[in-house]
Amino acid sequence: MKRSFFKNVVANLAIVLVLVVVGASTVTGGVLATSDPTGTQPYYRGDASVKKMGLMINVYWGTEYLPGMLDTLAAKGVKCTFFIGGMWAAENDKLLKRIVLEGHELGNHGYYHKEPPTVSTARNREEILVTERLVESVTGVRTKLFAPPGGAYDKATLKLAEDLGYKTIMWSQDTIDWRDKDADLIFKRATAKADNGNLVLMHPTAATAAALPKIIDRLHGDGYTLTVVTDVIGGV
Repeated sequence: MKRSFFKNVVANLAIVLVLVVVGASTVTGGVLATSDPTGTQPYYRGDASVKKMGLMINVYWGTEYLPGMLDTLAAKGVKCTFFIGGMWAAENDKLLKRIVLEGHELGNHGYYHKEPPTVSTARNREEILVTERLVESVTGVRTKLFAPPGGAYDKATLKLAEDLGYKTIMWSQDTIDWRDKDADLIFKRATAKADNGNLVLMHPTAATAAALPKIIDRLHGDGYTLTVVTDVIGGV
């Protein structure tokens, strides 16, 4: 079964490589754009008129902590958005299926976690589409939200995502849990500046898993509905 699964991954990769041969272009320039007044904007937050917030979990590693985090989300009745790295999905099909079966939203986080401004547009297209096809082959879900690896993007990134039918998603509150393995600090960053429409970025770490029940309880206690990104940005 595993061998068949990886054959499907290779087949998907081959299809995408054919698609990107024509029209490939290269991203240049070393400064990352924070806004593009002439084109598509990324979403840093959602509808500020509604008392909702979104929890975002970027997944490339930390597999061992995800079951516990999923248990917490289920116990608290919270749905969130998991931005999936293709390389992780290729090795963790059962857990990916569980995320979907439990009602969470899937987003696209590229295949190899390449920061978009550092590679060509053709490579970025490949990163997104290979991940899209892989996730869809496992779950039946076509991703529509794109979280740029490293939070790095430029005009070409935004245009490509839009052309592929994606909304580019950033965040309002960053727990920086990948760096700081401190549950109290993660809790503080997730809750201290809570506001309508905010998007809270997390990763599967031991400290995040420990902080998650308290984060949910505090935000619920403050009157926030915690829901998926699409729901939070729906009114924008």
